[in-house]
Amino acid sequence: MDWIEKTMPFKSKDTLNFDAVIFDMDGVVTRTASVHSLAWKRTFDEYLHCREKEYNEPFREFTSADYLSFVDGRPRYDGVNAFLKSRGIKIPFGGPEDESGKETVCGLGNRKNELFNRIVAEQGVEVYESTIELIKELLDRGVKVGVATSSKNCAQILERARIINLFETRVDGTVSAKLGLKGKPEPDIFITACDNLGVEYRRAIIVEDAVSGVQAGSKGKFGLTIGVAREGNSRELLANGADVVVNDLSELGVDDINELLAKAPKNPSLKILSES
Repeated sequence: MDWIEKTMPFKSKDTLNFDAVIFDMDGVVTRTASVHSLAWKRTFDEYLHCREKEYNEPFREFTSADYLSFVDGRPRYDGVNAFLKSRGIKIPFGGPEDESGKETVCGLGNRKNELFNRIVAEQGVEVYESTIELIKELLDRGVKVGVATSSKNCAQILERARIINLFETRVDGTVSAKLGLKGKPEPDIFITACDNLGVEYRRAIIVEDAVSGVQAGSKGKFGLTIGVAREGNSRELLANGADVVVNDLSELGVDDINELLAKAPKNPSLKILSES
C-alpha cells in the first residue's frame, strides 16, 4: 500500500484560517493508548522481574507516570531507551530483527509490539466518536485531514476501525523508517504530512495527546497545536507546547478552531485550559 493515502474527494473549502488538520492516532482518534500502556507495562514488568531474579535488583513496577514520561508518543525503540535510561539500565541496542523478548532494546520493543497486536486481535479497535465527527465536519468544510503517528501498526489499526479512508495522508512509523524521519519530540512526521498535503505549516493544525507530540507541534511552528488531555495532564500539555487543551474534541468544532487560530497571531502566548 502506498504510504500517501489519497482516497477521498474533498469539497471546496470555506474561507478559513487553516487548510489542514494533522491528527495523532493513539489516544486522539483511536482508543488504543490504553492498549499501548498495558502492553508496555507487561513488557517492562516482565523484564524488571527477570532482572530482580538474575541481578538481585529490587523490583519497581512500570507505572502510568513512566508511560507518560518516557514512552507515550515516541517511536518504540526510543521509548525503550528512555525508560531504561530512567532506571539506570544499560543493555545492547540490537537490531529490528531481534527475537521478541531478547535482552536488547529492540528485543524488548518487539516484545511490546507482539503483546500489543495480541491484545488488539482479542479486543478489536474502538474510536473516539467525537474525533470522527470532527474529522467528518472538517472534510465537509473542505479541510484536508492527515494522520501522523509513531506507530508502525497505523494502517492495521485504521483498517480494523474502518476509518482509513478518512485520511488523505498517513505518516507512521513505517514511513519514518523508510524516510529516516526523527521521532517526536521532533516535528518531522507532521512536517512530512503537511508536505504530502501541499499545505503551509503555518496553516496546519496539530492535534496530540502526548507531551512529546505537543513538543513536536511547538517546534514545527504550525498554526496551532491542540492538546487532548486524556490522562488529566492538561497543565503538562500546556507547559510543553500546546496552545489549547481540551478534555475531548467534542469541545471544538471547525468554527471554534478557526476563531482560536485567528486570535493566535495577535496573542502569541495564547493558552487556553479546558476546565470542563
